[in-house]
Parts: sequence; structure tokens; C-alpha cells
Amino acid sequence: MPTGPGSLWFHAVSVGEVLSAVELIRRFRNAQPHAEIFVSVTTLAGREAAEQRLAGLANGVFYAPLDFRSVVRRVLRRIRPALVVVLETEIWPNLYRESKRAGASLLVVNGRISDRALPRYRRWRAFFKHVLQWPDAILVQSQQDRERYSMAGAPEDRVQVAGNVKYDFTPPVVGTLDLAGDPVWIAASTTGPVEPGDPDEDDVVIEAFKRISVRYARLLLVLAPRRPERFEAVAGKLRQAGVSYQMRSQSGSSPVTPGVLLLDSIGELAGLFERATVVFMGGTLAHRGGHNILEPAYFGKPVIVGPHMENFAAIMTEFSAADAVLKIDGADALAGAVEALLENPARAAAIGNRARALATAKRGTAEHIVQQLLDAADKAVPDPPHSLAARLTLGPLAAIWTAGHAANIARTRPKKLSAPVISVGALAMGGAGKSPFVAHLAQKLADAGRNPAILTRGYGRKSRLDVIVPRGGGAFVNQSVEQTGDEAQMFIQRAVAHVGIGANRYEVGRRMEQELKPDVFLLDDGFQHFDLERNRDIVLIDALDPLGGGVFPLGRLREPLSALARATTVIITRAENRHAGIERLIRCYNPHAPIFRARVVTQGEIPAGRITAFCGLGQPRTFWRTLETIGINAATRMAFPDHHRYTARDLEEIGRQAAAAGAQALVTTEKDMMNLPAGVPPPLKIYCLRIGIEIENEPELLRHLL
Repeated sequence: MPTGPGSLWFHAVSVGEVLSAVELIRRFRNAQPHAEIFVSVTTLAGREAAEQRLAGLANGVFYAPLDFRSVVRRVLRRIRPALVVVLETEIWPNLYRESKRAGASLLVVNGRISDRALPRYRRWRAFFKHVLQWPDAILVQSQQDRERYSMAGAPEDRVQVAGNVKYDFTPPVVGTLDLAGDPVWIAASTTGPVEPGDPDEDDVVIEAFKRISVRYARLLLVLAPRRPERFEAVAGKLRQAGVSYQMRSQSGSSPVTPGVLLLDSIGELAGLFERATVVFMGGTLAHRGGHNILEPAYFGKPVIVGPHMENFAAIMTEFSAADAVLKIDGADALAGAVEALLENPARAAAIGNRARALATAKRGTAEHIVQQLLDAADKAVPDPPHSLAARLTLGPLAAIWTAGHAANIARTRPKKLSAPVISVGALAMGGAGKSPFVAHLAQKLADAGRNPAILTRGYGRKSRLDVIVPRGGGAFVNQSVEQTGDEAQMFIQRAVAHVGIGANRYEVGRRMEQELKPDVFLLDDGFQHFDLERNRDIVLIDALDPLGGGVFPLGRLREPLSALARATTVIITRAENRHAGIERLIRCYNPHAPIFRARVVTQGEIPAGRITAFCGLGQPRTFWRTLETIGINAATRMAFPDHHRYTARDLEEIGRQAAAAGAQALVTTEKDMMNLPAGVPPPLKIYCLRIGIEIENEPELLRHLL
């Protein structure tokens, strides 16, 4: 599973909760196409439903971790979510607490407390009151649910009636299945006994079918047991009853009538309701509490329920008042109720029409909730806690690093160049997009008629000699990567500014002033280079990982966040939305510096077909995510160390893995192209994905800098 700082984690335990999440995830994905979304489940059926219904929508589906603090923390460190969404009534104390400690926003969505569960919540109110302090908001289905959450100890100001997201049901595509029966009876989500005296709903349905099919020779019963583990048992019941049946997994596209289609598939039932004549909703004859009747109601189908709809009390009350559902008292009444609707199509249609009117009148809940999810994700600043072992062993070293860095600042006396110096740097080591930003800014300065020069140390180069390459390069453009370093070579190849490379950037800058007369310097990766005085200090903060896990070696920060006070301008990079939480964090340390947002854009030809991606970056996940945003799902991904110099053997291994995956091409970064071995032919055509920058309100930024 890929890492995904700033991602979303939907915790949807059961199949029903997965289906509730589908519409939310679809709409969130439309609003934030680049977001990484992960879904956790606890059952085999839930996972199967999630993988089917969320294909192309979710980045990953996994089994929910056990609610132990260490286990939950490990998952949070892996996916680093900005938002954790808990569906319906799942109250997991460690998940709630650790999500908030990890900097994520936490929302309970489509919350409800059933009649059956309410006494337990009241009895353990002291415990639940503590747990329910953690969510930022609890969005419940009805006023009754709001009152029940308050009884359980939830803060009243955080519980909001948002409506039932299940009203925004979107049916799945069923595929090649022709329900040729006339009529079609669907018995949905049937269950076994729950309490002593409960009927087995499958037995009841089978007996009713045997009775009704005597009169209706073309009757097709679609029997859909609630849980997959019941499929074989129900098949045995049908054989024992002498009823002709077909398994959905083994049948053709047209089931034989009269007979039974045993729906042993996951996620298909909702789409079949459109083809029903009458629907019996299971879980209502036994003390199960009922199941969702909104899906068949959406298609205008008459629905029969038993006496137990406690889990959907508000919906049941509304539908009963409008005569939009047919309620029976017990198992003995099922056959008669189905037969009565089959005999009176006009009555069945009237009930279905009233049900459809109710089901469609309250649509729009999902859109309202998604707006709240977007706002909540926007306010978060993901920062998963480290393990206790890491804090004990690396925490003291981080403190020593911080103290040494402060002493270095105190004793440094910066030197001043004649031309103004604009530093572009970051608090974190790698991954913020400093070099693409410097190249972009140099191009804009040149377009404005300035004569810019870039000062860089040339990280990773083997030569210690200073190198100066005039804008455009000329005879100097053939300087090798060994002499310049890969990022400096990228500046040279783009030819948008003079490039000066050396450890002592003050001396390199003086030479450039004498030889090339630049009127502005861009100091690449210069926020911690205190030997050179600067007029502007631009600090880049990666929206995907703003805190970097803490100060080195605990995390990737070179300095603590208090260093933001030195910045004159802050740029939030890889920003796809507002990031109010990050801006609020910046303002804690720097109340005055203007904040701008920038996002990554790709340049260059995009390969088609299966590809293998490889890179040597400090944060390879940023490259993988960039590929996904432009529609490239790499068959294989290969990450190498930052500034990696590729060898012929590396290319052989890349080619071997590409061949094993059936890839027709390779794709990598501009920086990695600089590090490929000279004279060694690649195993496949390599596409270079250049990274460009788009800055919100860019004219204002340039005015501020100049």
C-alpha cells in the first residue's frame, strides 16, 4: 500500500457501511482528483464489496487494525491521513484518540444509535463520554440519533443532524444478467435467527416461494442471503426443499423460471432492485433490526418488511406514515403479502411511487457532508507520532542537532553581494520542490527583463572546482554531471539564468558579478546557508508532508518550526486546495510573511500503455503521486537513493523488472535523466517527465520579491 500524507482514511466496517461510503468517496474524488483515499474494513464481505464498488475511486483497501495504540499508530504513520472518517456507529477509542494526536481531522458520518444499542451506551456513558470528545464533528442521520449521542456523552455542540447519506444511493452496473421472470421477487439480505424464537428467513422465503409459484409459473425469486458464509447453507436448503435454483456465480445471463437465483455475489444486489416486481427486505423477521429500504424505494418498488426495523426507525416511521411500505407482523404473513402485491399491480405501483417520492426528496445529504469533509481535511496538519523507542533514542539526538544548529547561526557573519539575493529553501530535507521552483522563478525574472543568476552548491558532484556557466551555456554547456551535480545540470540545460556552482557561494557570486553582471541572485537551497546575506528568504513547505516528522534524526526537518520566523515569503507547494491548517500553523511562527500556494504541473510527452517508473529522489512518493494525477498507473515502481548515479547494472535491473511487468516504456524525472550512465543504451524508451510550477497570484509574488 503506498504512503499518502494528506490522504483520507474511511473506516467502514460492514458491507452496508462500505456502500454508504461509496457516494461520499465518489463525490470527494470529483472535488479532489489528486487525493489519496484509503478504506478499512473488518469482514471478508466488506473487503470484497469495497474492492468491487471502489475500484478506480480508492487508492487502497485494507483490513482495519486492531484497536491497540501501537497498531493504530503504525497505520497512521504509514498513510498519514489529513482526515479520518468513521462510518455510522463504530466507536474505537484508540483509533479516535490516535487519529487526533496524529494531526488528522476526525469525523463520524451517518452516525446512528439503534434501539438495541442505546441501553449499552447509557450504561457505559462515563466511558463513551471520554471517547466522544475526540471527533471534530458527529454527523448523525436524525434528531433522534442526535439526542441518543448526547445521552451517550457526546458534546452537544459537535453533534449535527446531517441526514442519511443512503438517500444519495447510486446503483451499480449489474452487467450481463437478464431477469427474464415475470414477475420478479427479490428477497434481500435474509438472515438466520438472532434470538430464541426467531425464524430463519431463508426457510420462510423458500416456503413462501413454493406456495406462490404454484399460481405464478414464471415467477423468479432472487434470494440474496446477507452473509457470504450462508450461501452454501441456503443452497442446501433449496435442494432439500426440492426447489429449482441456480447460483449466480454459475448461471448464465438468463435464469430459468419458475425458480430461484441464489445471489452469491457481493455488491450486485443494489443494481438488481430496478428489475424487481416486489421486494422483501430481510433482517426484519428476525431480531436483526432491519436493513436499508431506500435502495429499492429509489426504483419505485413496493417493499415488504417484518416487525423489526429498529436500526432504521426514522426511515420506517416516515415511510409508514406515507403508506410507502408494507409491514407484516411475522413470518406467516410473508407469502400472503407477496401474493397480494402480485395480484394487485396498481396497489404495488402506488406504494412504490410513494416510496420513490420519499427516497428522492431527501437526496443531497452526500453533497452537504462532502463539503464538511473537504473543510475538515483542509484544516488538518498531518503529523503522526513516533514510536516510543524512536522518541527515546532519536529525540535526544534531535535536541543536540537543534542546539548545534542554533550555535552555528549565532557565530556566522554573513557576507553581502552587490546584487540582491533571493534565497529559496525549506525546513525539510528534500521533497519540497526547491529546484523546480528556482528554475521557474529564474524564467519569470528573465521574462521580466532581469538578468538572473542561480547560486548552488551542486550537491553530489565529484569535482571541488567552482563552475560558472553563462546563461545559454555556449561552450560551457558540456559541463558533466560529475562537475556540476544533477540539479545544477538541470539549471544549465534549461538555460534560463547564469549558473554558479561552488561551496563558497559568496566567492562564486563575486566572480559572477565581475564577469556576467547579474542584477539578481537566486540562492538555491539557501535557507540554512548563513554565510551569504540575502534580501528575501523564500521558504517552501510541502503540503503533503508539512512537518516532516520532526527535527533530524527523528524526522526530516533541518530546523524546528520556529525558524519560520526568518522567512520573508512562504510558499505551500503541491497545494491542491486551501490548506487552512498549514497556513494557521505558519502564522503561529510568522504572523507577517505573505503566503502563496503553488502546485505541480507536468511537462513533456506522456507515455501510453504499460510503463515502469523509476526515480532517485528524497521523497519518491511525490513522483508516484504526480504520475497518478496525470493518469499513469505504473506497472512497477523502482525507487533509488536521492541523487543516485545509475550504472549499467541498474539499467539492466530496471529493464528486467519492466519486462516481467510487460512494460513497453520507462518514465523518470528530469533530475534522474541527468544521472543516467553515458554511452549505455536504455533497455526501453525513456520518457522524461519535467516538473513545472503554477503559482497562485504569481504577479503579486513577483512584485513582493522585486
